[in-house]
Amino acid sequence: MIEGLTILVVDDDPSIVELLKDFLEYENFKVITAYDASQAWALLKQNSIHCIILDIMMPGQDGLELCRRIRAESNVPILFLSARSDDVDKIRGLTLGGDDYIVKSASPGEIVARVKAVLRRSSSGLQIEDKILDFGHIKLNLSSREVTVDGKNIVLTPREYELLQLFLEHPKHVFSYDQLLSKLWNGVGDRHTIRVHLGRLRDKIEPDPNHPQYLVNIWGIGYRFEGG
Repeated sequence: MIEGLTILVVDDDPSIVELLKDFLEYENFKVITAYDASQAWALLKQNSIHCIILDIMMPGQDGLELCRRIRAESNVPILFLSARSDDVDKIRGLTLGGDDYIVKSASPGEIVARVKAVLRRSSSGLQIEDKILDFGHIKLNLSSREVTVDGKNIVLTPREYELLQLFLEHPKHVFSYDQLLSKLWNGVGDRHTIRVHLGRLRDKIEPDPNHPQYLVNIWGIGYRFEGG
């Protein structure tokens, strides 16, 4: 069950914070709120947080910088919330380790649905029998959600993990952009979203991310994992 988990909502607009708090609590989440980065950081140190809804534009330290700070210590799912819909902020947020990017014009109901989706992905491994996908260079343990590259543990965000799991479970299979968006983003997003996440994943698993050997482009179609 994902209900009952703790969500941290960070936004300098009290009306947005209270609205999201009401909708999330209605869905039986526990909600903790903060109005700037320093408050959020203190709460993260004091509580067990399962997901963060994080505003980008805040006074003082902005959401992007806070995300960078969080990612140095934690892989907790982060959903960026922004008044801006341009690709620049979206790409920056996803590159820094965000798991989703939501424009503030979205309804509270949609935001709650996106929170549930990312929590389902991040917790899905708990119900999976002990199984290891072993491709020599890369190994993924489905029960512990641990990933090793050349014997060394690597840290993935929930979205990166689900993306890698999908490819490793279907070696040599070509996934189109539309298929990836449908399977991992509920059809919401664009090719930039996929490229950013694939770029981050390649940085962690490829010997030379600029010349990928494992997650390869199939030009004009999508991507394929060269394992098996």
